[in-house]
Amino acid sequence: MIYMDNAATTLHKPEAVKQAVMEAFDTMGNAGRGASEPALDAARVIYRAREKLARFFHAENPSTIVFTANSTESLNIAVKGLFSPGDHVITTVLEHNSVLRPLYECSQIGVELTILSCDKKGNISYDEMEKAIRENTKAIVCTHASNLTGNMIDLERTGQIAKRHGLLLVVDASQTAGVWPIDVHALGIDVLCFTGHKSLLGPQGTGGMYVRTGVKIRPLLSGGSGVDTYNTHHPEQMPTALEAGTLNGYGIAGLSAAISFLEETGLDVIREKELRLMRKFYEGVSCIPGVTVYGDFDTEQRSPIVSLNIGDYDSSEVSDELNMTYGIVTRPGAHCAPLMHRALGTVEQGAVRFSFSHYNTEEEVAFAVNAIKELTEQEGNDNEFI
Repeated sequence: MIYMDNAATTLHKPEAVKQAVMEAFDTMGNAGRGASEPALDAARVIYRAREKLARFFHAENPSTIVFTANSTESLNIAVKGLFSPGDHVITTVLEHNSVLRPLYECSQIGVELTILSCDKKGNISYDEMEKAIRENTKAIVCTHASNLTGNMIDLERTGQIAKRHGLLLVVDASQTAGVWPIDVHALGIDVLCFTGHKSLLGPQGTGGMYVRTGVKIRPLLSGGSGVDTYNTHHPEQMPTALEAGTLNGYGIAGLSAAISFLEETGLDVIREKELRLMRKFYEGVSCIPGVTVYGDFDTEQRSPIVSLNIGDYDSSEVSDELNMTYGIVTRPGAHCAPLMHRALGTVEQGAVRFSFSHYNTEEEVAFAVNAIKELTEQEGNDNEFI
């Protein structure tokens, strides 16, 4: 099997991640629930993970790191906890439904929403972003990179716009955390939402958010915290304020090991390989007659994703054939990115997404290019490959 669906989840994890999870099963109790050695061991592991993530994202201190199950939970906490009726929020067509659906829900209770359009290559206009700002605008909520095209939003420029107008900047880093360095202070990010199971190379069921000191978010959940038991309200101190119930200690142990792996290996090393593989694949398929590739490949500032279609074939049929005949795993369909597909004109057809990890090889990429070439030749000869 050749796995090229890393934008959905990374299949291959560092060995240290697996070992950390297995060790946690035998040693970890419930953090913050008592002073037994297993409970304290869990607390130490979780705190060390906070320290690593704070350093990884250049946060001011570990208490700004909140653990969640994934970036979807993080984004729901941020969106539903920051905005109130009468607020205005700016977002983009590049967004995943993890951003869009919480914002749509907020719009039903009186939050005003502006969605920035994109050009034919899938890029937004920063002039349009600034022109969209109103007196009641509270925040810009945007992805760092499209999970469909791989196009990246310029967070430095976006952060400058937000700072200039006194707005909050909430960022979905699902496709970039673990590939591109993210300095929350240098970029002016107030809330950063991330997931552990993609390029951070951690287990599924892990994720979190950075919340800048002083930013107040209403909790999405309340309940057990291990502290302040007799208070009728959930504790307000961070990060407990946004962490109700028992954390996924086993998963966090694995995520902690994954962050260590990324730091030791070096993001530059990982990113350069992934982008090299992506570029090799793009150059191989983009010149094949009948193949349409989506996104902007004139810049190196992108995530390692290539989405394409072959003629008028349904993307699911192409993806199935790649899997059944060639053993290549891809992601077809709409990718939870409805507005991006509408902008590209691929609502009915969808697209076949190839997304690369540094565990992929050049031989795998060459094999995948040849598979697309063979399928395209069959399509061109009017032979059904389905």
